[in-house]
Amino acid sequence: MPGQAPDKGHSAASQVLPAASEMLLAAAKKPPSRIWHRIGIAFSVTILLGSGIILYHRLHDLDWRAVSAAVGRTSPAHVVAAAFFVACGYVTLTMYDWFALRTIGARQVPWRVAALTGMTSYAIGHGLGAMMFVSAAIRYRIYSRFGLGALDIVKIGFLAGLTFWLGNITALSIGMATRPAAARAVDQIPEWSNRLIGIAVLAALSTYLAWAWGRRQFVGLRGAGVTLPSGAMTLVQIGTGLTDLACCSLVMYLLMPSVPAVDFVPLAVIVVFGTLLGFLSHAPGSIGALDAAMLIGLPSFDRAEIVATLLLYRLLYFVAPFALALAGLGLREAYTHWRR
Repeated sequence: MPGQAPDKGHSAASQVLPAASEMLLAAAKKPPSRIWHRIGIAFSVTILLGSGIILYHRLHDLDWRAVSAAVGRTSPAHVVAAAFFVACGYVTLTMYDWFALRTIGARQVPWRVAALTGMTSYAIGHGLGAMMFVSAAIRYRIYSRFGLGALDIVKIGFLAGLTFWLGNITALSIGMATRPAAARAVDQIPEWSNRLIGIAVLAALSTYLAWAWGRRQFVGLRGAGVTLPSGAMTLVQIGTGLTDLACCSLVMYLLMPSVPAVDFVPLAVIVVFGTLLGFLSHAPGSIGALDAAMLIGLPSFDRAEIVATLLLYRLLYFVAPFALALAGLGLREAYTHWRR
């Protein structure tokens, strides 16, 4: 009524709703790729912030002398065995590029070049973060000498990423379906929900496999698309990704303290969870996300021992390969320059 004070809730809504409508209209007018790009950035920032908050609450009063003592108690034999499985894991990474090159028909690239590119691109990408951009730049630097262009590099990155995601999603969905309690320790949702999600994802993967098995499928625009691997080759992709994850999880398993005991499969589920979140965050070495997943998923372990395990894991799986990859790439550049 005239002269009556406006309702505060109505006033707030009258200000917020038009602003929200303008934001939605502006987003609708933008190209979809830009919208998804911004959503991806927001998702990455959310993972980083959430991980940072969790780590602060869990580790702000951590005794770092206890961490140092826990590192010293780690069995040297376990460290050596873990280093062996790190090497095995990086050997599987050579297959990512080799498989992608054969799929797009780039048979002029020798296996040794594909192996060097696969290992260095992933090792440096893990060390610097923003894996997709770093690995693409390294691939272009090396493969352009064999006549491959930017579009070929995009195809290789897509196929290598497909191998990564097929392996990770298969491993995680099997873990959620068979060991829902391990998944619940990280995502904090009921076990029956985790089991249902795992079964649903496995059904979706089976549908994709059947779709790819019938005939070679083409995705993308003509001239800029890629032919997907056949059903049989998709199984090879999944097997490659699973082998990579098994090596990664074995490294963590060997570096874990002996007390209390932990089974390999539940630990692998937690490691895969943290690895996927770390990949989506684009943080160097999955820092933050993997640490938060381990600390949340293994509450019965002493925090100092978990941190010690993570430090050794990063030293073996990220820092050492990063240094070796930089040295190997530098030596190759020097050798190529000398040959010229």
